[in-house]
Amino acid sequence: MSRVKDQELPRDALAVAAESPSIAASARAYVLRVRGGEMGALPAVLGLVVLCTVFTVLRPVFLTPGNFANLFTQGAQVTVIAMGLVFVLLLGEIDLSAGFASGVCAAVLAVTMTNMGRPWYVSVAAAVVAGVVIGLMLGLLIAKLGIPSFIVTLAAFLAFQGVLLVLVEEGTNISIRDETILAIANKNLPPALGWAVLAVGVAGYAVVQLARARKRAARGLAADPLSLIAVRVGGLALFAGLGVWALNLERSRTALASLTGVPIVVPLILALLVVWTFVLQRTAFGRHIYAVGGNAEAARRAGINVDRIKISAFVICSALAAVGGIIAASRGASVDPNTGGSQVLLYAVGAAIIGGTSLFGGKGRVIDAILGGAVIAVIDNGMGLMGYGSSVKFMITGSVLLLAAGVDALARRRASATGLR
Repeated sequence: MSRVKDQELPRDALAVAAESPSIAASARAYVLRVRGGEMGALPAVLGLVVLCTVFTVLRPVFLTPGNFANLFTQGAQVTVIAMGLVFVLLLGEIDLSAGFASGVCAAVLAVTMTNMGRPWYVSVAAAVVAGVVIGLMLGLLIAKLGIPSFIVTLAAFLAFQGVLLVLVEEGTNISIRDETILAIANKNLPPALGWAVLAVGVAGYAVVQLARARKRAARGLAADPLSLIAVRVGGLALFAGLGVWALNLERSRTALASLTGVPIVVPLILALLVVWTFVLQRTAFGRHIYAVGGNAEAARRAGINVDRIKISAFVICSALAAVGGIIAASRGASVDPNTGGSQVLLYAVGAAIIGGTSLFGGKGRVIDAILGGAVIAVIDNGMGLMGYGSSVKFMITGSVLLLAAGVDALARRRASATGLR
């Protein structure tokens, strides 16, 4: 009897929220969805809160403006690559080559710009095109030949290391001197521009929320109450405003130069978040991604071109890996055989999973990559401030990844038991 009651609770809560829209009803519906296994980004958010609290108590320097800004540039490459991996993971696939793919694309950027003397925009275009070609190749092998993505991308993981060595001439360090590229990960917006970007972002979010509520109400569907929308917009304005305020504080340790403003890489990542969130949640292509990830055979019978969806997902993944490689080249002001290697891939996959994207496909959002990337950046940064070496960082990050995968498995089991999946 209790099991039947549990199965009915989430639907009853949603019905109550629909009949009596209010913040309280929406909160009750959310709590019951969590109890039913739909946890979303909650574990990642709670993890961020706990980690930031612990590191701030143990090392107060963690919360200083200078270190706060470092967190964004430190985790930018991993976060962008993780955004692309979300698309592949939503299909229940994997891309083990994304790290070195980003390195190959970064090398294409460096070779065309430094060695060939091409303008920065031509070099950036060449790097992104290289990413698209890589994704197209992987997608065709997986979708058309039916080779498992694990095998294809593992082979590419090995092959791209060789390609990277060829591009950098077996170990040459290629410097990046273009000021525009260097500014991506090393320069900041003027404080006034940072506030302007915040205002535009919050206003845009409010417009989207109101438009969505009106559209649902016009169709006779349950819509979020204005009070809940106001809380969301106000919460975003508050937390984002605090972030901009902190980043606009003086971070320079010398009186000879000033260091203030939001890092340029931040609006770049936010722009990618907006674009790809729109693609996933507001387009037929995005709905097809979720459909194929949920049940590929059912999607095929519904008329969806499954092969095209798979190929497109790998193209997007590798294209975003190219952007991640450009960010890495900007931050390091050079490209070498280690660009995109080491733990970059593992951190990127971990970021997507820790943020809430399921390994089993069909569940995830682009913002998961940002939340997971933030968790990994906080762990890496905080452990470094406490004086721990790479061994402890890897063990802690691995434990967090295992915990996130365990939460995902338990959530899926709970969702299946309550009839939500």
